[in-house]
Amino acid sequence: MRALIFGITGQDGSYLAKFLLEKGYEVVGTSRDANTASLKNLYRLGIYDKVTLVSTPLNDFRSILLVIQKYLPDEVYNLAGQSSVGLSYLQPAEAVESISFGTLNILEAIRMTDHSIYFYNAGSSECFGNTGSAAADECTPFFPRSPYAVAKSSAYWLVKSYRDAYGMFASTGILFNHESPLRPQHFVTQKIVSAAASIARTGKGCLELGNIDIYRDWGWAPEYVEAMWLMLQQNEANDYVIATGRSCSLRYFVELSFNWFSLAWQEHVVFSNRFIRPSEIVYSRGSPALAAEKLGWVPVFPLEAVIDSMCAEANRIIVSQLA
Repeated sequence: MRALIFGITGQDGSYLAKFLLEKGYEVVGTSRDANTASLKNLYRLGIYDKVTLVSTPLNDFRSILLVIQKYLPDEVYNLAGQSSVGLSYLQPAEAVESISFGTLNILEAIRMTDHSIYFYNAGSSECFGNTGSAAADECTPFFPRSPYAVAKSSAYWLVKSYRDAYGMFASTGILFNHESPLRPQHFVTQKIVSAAASIARTGKGCLELGNIDIYRDWGWAPEYVEAMWLMLQQNEANDYVIATGRSCSLRYFVELSFNWFSLAWQEHVVFSNRFIRPSEIVYSRGSPALAAEKLGWVPVFPLEAVIDSMCAEANRIIVSQLA
């Protein structure tokens, strides 16, 4: 089996590549520019020399078509495109181009090459907006509240359209928040953990945050990439919500992260309006019931274990730098 991963250098792409390699796959991965992209995640997972890397910008249809025709993968995973909700407010056109049009380019390239290629598209819980007290499932209407969420919603409907119109095996995983030590620093979870580790080491500094009374359904990224793979092992394509079913506040995430380093978070966290988004999702929670029923996928890692893993890795990095 051969898999092509668009966006292999990110958190999910790297974990998925490792997972597929362990399954015996040949893995080809793309980055906008493989010569300049950060490959640290592939190095950290020990798989850099086990994958084939190619440069393929998602806004270049010809590049996408050529890479699919060259490698003729059995499975294609679209994990590329803009990944930051906050950045999408500053660069909305790039969000739409890389996510919506990028997904369209991949779908069209697969349609023109081979209908038997299985396709996975990375959706987002951001499409739902505020879920309220009820957990969102596959039948919950979308209410996107950011350019990123609008772009992801558009990509979702494109996938469904191609599935219905051309009989393609194309599935979208509507993933709720999922974290790991591979999260980039511009994500708030890694920002919190890194700040706590730094303050614990130096005894000084502070962490600036916006609204910490927001609630998210946080999971463990390596578990979520397994769900991606499971979607492409089914007899029929479908869309699935991937979540834990439990929502916790960002305040709780901050508290546990600082507690790990024996710090009182109230002494080191300050609030800044510059981190308040124009339109914020206050409460988000998903229902993984269909994934459990159809895929046999059940999340195991609770948020507390996710935070423990992230803090332990941040601490290990600091200790190794001091050695």
